[in-house]
Amino acid sequence: MDELEKLKRLLRHWMEHNNEHVQLYRDWAEKASPIGNRELCEILRRLSNETEKLNRLFEEAIKIIG
Repeated sequence: MDELEKLKRLLRHWMEHNNEHVQLYRDWAEKASPIGNRELCEILRRLSNETEKLNRLFEEAIKIIG
C-alpha cells in the first residue's frame, strides 16, 4: 500500500470518528437544554455543525486522492 492509499484510509477513519462525535455533541446538547443551560446547548450544537464542516473537508481530500 502506498502513502496516498494510507492517507486515504486515515482520512476515512477520521471522518467516521468525527461522525461519532457529531452525534455525541447533539445528544449532550439535548441533555443540556432541559437543565436550563441554553448557552451550553447552543455551543454543543455549534460544535456538531463545525465538525460536520470538517467532514466535508475530509471528503474533498479523499476525492483529490481519488
